Amino acid sequence: MIKAHQTHEATMVDALNLALKHALAEDENVVLLGEDIGTNGGVFRVTEGLKDIFGVRRIMDTPLAETIIAGMSVGMATQGLRPVAEIQFMGFIYSTVEHIVSHATRLRNRTRGRLTCPLVIRAPFGGGIHAPEHHSESTEAMFGHIPGLRVVIPSSPVRAYGLLLSAIRCNDPVLFLEPKRVYRSVKQNLVDNGEGLPLDSCFILREGNDLTLISWGAMIQETLQAAAALEKQYGISVEVVDVASIKPLDSATIIESVKKTGRAVIVHEAAKTYGPAGEIIARIQEEAFFHLRAPVGRVTGFDIPMPYFKNEAIYMPDIQQIVEQAQTTLQQGQ
Repeated sequence: MIKAHQTHEATMVDALNLALKHALAEDENVVLLGEDIGTNGGVFRVTEGLKDIFGVRRIMDTPLAETIIAGMSVGMATQGLRPVAEIQFMGFIYSTVEHIVSHATRLRNRTRGRLTCPLVIRAPFGGGIHAPEHHSESTEAMFGHIPGLRVVIPSSPVRAYGLLLSAIRCNDPVLFLEPKRVYRSVKQNLVDNGEGLPLDSCFILREGNDLTLISWGAMIQETLQAAAALEKQYGISVEVVDVASIKPLDSATIIESVKKTGRAVIVHEAAKTYGPAGEIIARIQEEAFFHLRAPVGRVTGFDIPMPYFKNEAIYMPDIQQIVEQAQTTLQQGQ
């Protein structure tokens, strides 16, 4: 008898937990490691219950030492395991850069393909939960610059489930950034069927003809709401592109959308200067310049550290800012 796949009304935390459980069950080489991920189930409870099912040899609590976590994970990956390492917050990830840049991303090239590094590094990122300093970074552009590293950012429970499964099955290192602001604020019906989603692809979330809005992660929520407001209030047909993979970047989907609409606005929480929007704009200029009817707009965070919770909302892009930039871009294109 074929067992029916279960459908869950899932938050992103639920979806990630289900994906990890499926990956652990299907491949005995998958192991999880990180601070407090075993007994406590992680600071956001993403790994809750997994230690009880798979034991301490597969779900490993580590010291509070991100450098050790990264170094151990690289070593495990070279010896046939598929480690999924959790860095408790993205603001604590910088001590792992030596292992990511100098070892994980170079192994395939250094050994001429003899060794690969099937490693996933999970990290909650972004603001919006009133966290203290070093708990709200959005520095995905820094990691997108590293050759050999995939940078993947889900925007919803369904995306998180499918993309995490594909990341774990990938033979290259993947930085999997989880927008903690939508960990529990969004629910979707999720089929726990073990099917992955493509890592190197954008997703069209909403089709339109007048303007393309491009975003990823938690800001997809504000972007979709802005698109709905633009249509309802002004009759503007808006297409929304979820980038999902900062690196490699699916230029083809973005360019196709911009060629159709002639106008684009990019929305991200990261700081403006040298942010991911700059690279996306460059590719649009190179590949769709003669289709543009207006300069590409940006709605971003500021070039400052994320403020403490009292001023956090001032830093975060909001729906009104997106709507206003969209209107400016449309007026420039008349």
